[in-house]
Amino acid sequence: MSPLEPRVCELAEVYRYFQNDRTVFNQRSNCVKVILRFAIIAVLISSGVLPATARRKPAREPTPNKAHIEAATRLQIFLDRNNFSPGKLDGRYNEFTWKALALYRESRGEQLQIPPPQGKTKSDIAPDVTGLNLDGIGPVFISYTVTDADLASVGPLPSSVSAQAKLKFLPYRDAADAIAEKFHSDVHLLEQLNPGKMKTIKAGDQLTVPNVEPFELASVKEIKPGSDRNRQPANDIEYQSDAQSESTDENKQMKKGEAASAPVAIKIDSKTNMLGVFEGDKLVATYPVTIGSAHTASPIGEWKVSRITKMPTFRWDKEMLQHGRRSGNFHLLPPGPRNPVGVMWIALNKKGIGIHGTNSPDSIGRAASHGCIRLANWNVVRLATKIKPGDNVSIH
Repeated sequence: MSPLEPRVCELAEVYRYFQNDRTVFNQRSNCVKVILRFAIIAVLISSGVLPATARRKPAREPTPNKAHIEAATRLQIFLDRNNFSPGKLDGRYNEFTWKALALYRESRGEQLQIPPPQGKTKSDIAPDVTGLNLDGIGPVFISYTVTDADLASVGPLPSSVSAQAKLKFLPYRDAADAIAEKFHSDVHLLEQLNPGKMKTIKAGDQLTVPNVEPFELASVKEIKPGSDRNRQPANDIEYQSDAQSESTDENKQMKKGEAASAPVAIKIDSKTNMLGVFEGDKLVATYPVTIGSAHTASPIGEWKVSRITKMPTFRWDKEMLQHGRRSGNFHLLPPGPRNPVGVMWIALNKKGIGIHGTNSPDSIGRAASHGCIRLANWNVVRLATKIKPGDNVSIH
């Protein structure tokens, strides 16, 4: 007999007693039913008889130990350096790490490892890394000294769009935000690596960071805050005539420097939230993306890159973002790393639609965009170095 049976039998006997004594039962029926039902349920739950759906939610999984974090980050850095980005580095074998690894192996003609069932990647299962030169990346974490330049693009950032439109530059929210983006990292990973330091960062501080090629904001375009304030919004140029668009200074400059090169194509998979770059039939790079929502879906089909704009101004039009219709009620948001389209706008030959950066790297792959294709800033800059106007873009 299991330990549970006597307790259930005792409760059953009490219940039968009240069933036999009609007077008592009639007087106290409601109270008894409530007490007995709650008592029986409590016994069953504590004894593990009820299904998991009736129990309390399990506690969060414990934070991985240092060795686990280092091993997972090593793989993420390896993929990041090879342009098969796992997205933000978080020291976990997450969904995009598995996807990036599978695509990396596919690009090399290797046998693919079957990923865990959907949702199991949250359990931090380590993939097979046989054949990968992970030791070749050197130390996983390195020491970095914060500079004045790192803090130059940090400042107050109001939450309302109308207040942002009054600024000359949309900066990082704080120093931790800037350092995390510079090293392609999740802020929580940096907090684990630098306990007690991330909230009080100042120039000269020594921080432990992942050993990746830093994302340098100044390298996107060397500008001073506000110098491009009057530039035409990047997503507004599509509404010029073709002749006007062809005559823009930026297009002229790009055409001067163009050289004959092998055809490059971008393929975006709306189901896996992955963007692939192909040179001919060869897959050479992949990046996690966020695609359009049900209301403003990314346009399925074949398109072309029409223009690349650095440090764009953005025309924020609620009607356009929610319903795909332009209105006269809009705000012009200035350039900066926390502009809604980030630091780069890669326009398609579809009005108002582009591939661009983001002001929220945490949302990549997990939140719907307003019809466009969104990447982390460090990835959209790398993508822009691989493509040029006229290249094909397939969204499927």
